[in-house]
Amino acid sequence: MTKATFIIFFLVGISLVVSGCVNHMNDNYNMPGQTYGWHEPGYMYPEQYDPSVSSNIITEFSSNGEMIYYTGFNESGQQISIRDGMPWLYVHGGSCVSCHGVDGKGGVPIMMSNVIPPDITYEALTSEDEHEEHPPYTDKTIKVAIREGKDPSGEELDNSMPRWDMSNEDVDDLIEYLKTL
Repeated sequence: MTKATFIIFFLVGISLVVSGCVNHMNDNYNMPGQTYGWHEPGYMYPEQYDPSVSSNIITEFSSNGEMIYYTGFNESGQQISIRDGMPWLYVHGGSCVSCHGVDGKGGVPIMMSNVIPPDITYEALTSEDEHEEHPPYTDKTIKVAIREGKDPSGEELDNSMPRWDMSNEDVDDLIEYLKTL
């Protein structure tokens, strides 16, 4: 490699690093209230998004649980982190609605997986008729599913389900919101 070629590669590399840092410093993608376009939570693929249809994504929240469900942030402005799960989740909003949709009913395959998120409405989770492979969920076992990724029988949920690092207050508020779906 000639000295001129090395200098060109070096300068291109430096410019890429600088542009990446500038972009990262201005990246407010996960902030509540941001306009998402096709990246809107509940739309995993560009072809699902129809800009001519008014969005049912809300930007004002009536409860902490609703805010967590839609944004992945609590009412104190803290982003709810994950201990385990799919790291690309934050690219699509970093919240429950990103996979389970605005109605909580899931049903759409998630990015980079063949997993179809289940219906997480409270009625579906706690129904005696919905679960053949394990007992119905209770508030306690819903908390375990959210935090530890385990179903009511103790079996691991798919790795596409994040293991949320959520405070007691936040998880209680989220469960109260699930009861409204």
